[in-house]
Amino acid sequence: MHKRFGRTEVLKGVSLDIPRGEVLGIIGSSGSGKTTFLRCINLLEEYEVGTIELDGQAIGYRMIAGRRKRLRESEISDQRAEIGMVFQSFNLFPHMTVEQNIMLGLTKVRRMPSAAARTLAGAWLDRVGLTDKRDLYPYQLSGGQQQRVAIARAVAMEPKLMLLDEVTSALDPELVGEVLNVIRGLAHSGMTMLVVSHEMHFVRDIATRVVFMEGGRIAEEGPPGEILMRPRSARLVSFLNRFHGTGSQPAG
Repeated sequence: MHKRFGRTEVLKGVSLDIPRGEVLGIIGSSGSGKTTFLRCINLLEEYEVGTIELDGQAIGYRMIAGRRKRLRESEISDQRAEIGMVFQSFNLFPHMTVEQNIMLGLTKVRRMPSAAARTLAGAWLDRVGLTDKRDLYPYQLSGGQQQRVAIARAVAMEPKLMLLDEVTSALDPELVGEVLNVIRGLAHSGMTMLVVSHEMHFVRDIATRVVFMEGGRIAEEGPPGEILMRPRSARLVSFLNRFHGTGSQPAG
């Protein structure tokens, strides 16, 4: 995948195969292309070169007579339903209750009857520990609770792929743990996830593979123990040394 903003090339040929059930941790400094990569996968950003396939189906575009053509918005909407995304900001609808926020996609996109959607919403609220908050509005919740609702809303749609972009970065430190515990549970359940995070210990705990992005490219990738504890490049060592207890010197 290649992506430009004006004259600036943000993604410079990023290629990945992600097996079903893998939890891919994506790390790197600000500006390395991590968030742009996720936004391209979810078709929130156009990209100039490359192909994204989910279960063998091209996402967003198809080739017609040798030229790439963007799909109709209705087709893209259906494809987005298979790719859940949770952002740094919670993006909950402020005029809807917690339960209504989760039900909306189920009834409007999945066309699920209201009673079934309410039951499923309740099941996921129980899963994230917020059953007693179902009738509250977002402003009545803490940041950690709002982010747990956002996660429940995304996974209730039963997507084939989940994208998590720095979901704890906007939270107070004491609220981070409750959100990470929810994500840890999803990872252990076998959900396919791409997780962008600066929580290095968390990445090491849940990821089956870690990718280090630098300057719009994949600079290193491998098992968490190798990438985070035995980095090969001085650049990755420098990045990891900003975090306590991960990375100290290049493997040699």
